[in-house]
Amino acid sequence: MSNTANLELEGKTYSLPVVSGSENEKAIAIGSLRDTTGYITLDDGYGNTGSCSSKITFIDGEKGILRYRGIPIEELSEKSSFIETAYLLIYGELPDHAQLRAFSDLLTQNANLHEDMKHHFEGFPPNAHPMAILSAMINASSCFYPGLMGRANKERFDIHAARLLSQVRTIAAFSYRKSRGLPTMYPKPVYKYTANFLHMMFSEPYQDYQLKPEVVKALDLIFLLHADHEQNCSTATVRMVASSQANLFACAAAGVCALWGPLHGGANQAVIEMLQDIHESGDDGSRFIQAAKDKNSGQKLMGFGHRVYKNYDPRAKIIKVACDNLLNTLHVSDPLLDIAKHLEEAALRDDYFVSRKLYPNVDFYSGIIMRALGIPVEMFTVIFAIGRMPGWIANFKEILDDPKSRIYRPRQVYQGPTLRPYVSIDQRP
Repeated sequence: MSNTANLELEGKTYSLPVVSGSENEKAIAIGSLRDTTGYITLDDGYGNTGSCSSKITFIDGEKGILRYRGIPIEELSEKSSFIETAYLLIYGELPDHAQLRAFSDLLTQNANLHEDMKHHFEGFPPNAHPMAILSAMINASSCFYPGLMGRANKERFDIHAARLLSQVRTIAAFSYRKSRGLPTMYPKPVYKYTANFLHMMFSEPYQDYQLKPEVVKALDLIFLLHADHEQNCSTATVRMVASSQANLFACAAAGVCALWGPLHGGANQAVIEMLQDIHESGDDGSRFIQAAKDKNSGQKLMGFGHRVYKNYDPRAKIIKVACDNLLNTLHVSDPLLDIAKHLEEAALRDDYFVSRKLYPNVDFYSGIIMRALGIPVEMFTVIFAIGRMPGWIANFKEILDDPKSRIYRPRQVYQGPTLRPYVSIDQRP
């Protein structure tokens, strides 16, 4: 097979290099296209544009494959933990006992926020959205640590990465407590990562939250399954900001802002809002299923199908089992969860959805699990952000470690007015 592609423009032929990835993905390298031809490519929304070469995550949407650093998500979900997986994503290999212990210790040592940051939480109104608080406080946190402000720092990357990964859950828990008018709960060194987050969320000064193993495991799985997902909107945003040599916390804050959008991180929240609307209408889901099949009804089945996966979302297969086990163990009685099960069963057997491959995705089941755990709907995207943090850190590190990295600067095709004169205000129509 030729390692070049020929492009014909205005009677001339140009040879462009063909690049192959380790999983045989093909790309046409166009880095010199504008210099040699005067043309650029136009790809609105970057749907067919590779913005980078990366060694972190591989996705095959047609086959339903997701791998972190080459390891299938199915194996990681069964055998690993969120923190071990975070290490894998950030550093490229699974840790040995000593490396995992050192990494865990570093997270524990950096769980607390600077005490002065508590004053910042007090400045937010009671109804402030937790994602607004999260992005602002991640950025604010960098101000309290020498070496973070200014250009990205390779020498102190390990401590900065651990501080961000550890403190993001502390900030998230504090923002939740603030929104509820509850006293702040500090992290406890005796608890592991996910258990500590649940403690900070739900404990009271007079009584610690009862940490049920199945609850901790379910939330840890949600974190793990969301830890990275290739060049999605928020990850691409983190890389864009990192290319300017901004510090890690600034890049992560930008990622949070991108994730906040309802077309990105808000999907699991949309699932619960859909279920609430169905319940309030007096429907058990049957009428909604029929309406969803009518293009003119305006009803959309949230949590089904995926832009990348044209097959079953591999994360959904894993989390469905965890969801069923958790609901059975907790004996949860919730009409919204009953409706969710009805929608799931109908969609999996109805030819309309099966033929269109509109299977339940990870957002459908993660929303159900988080509701069952008592996590309020406005915190769903925050949970997503905590889980995605290792992927953002790993992508930041790729930019940081690349000696050829340069600032991202997309081109555009201008469609505005051509040259025209300035008209004084008294002469304008």
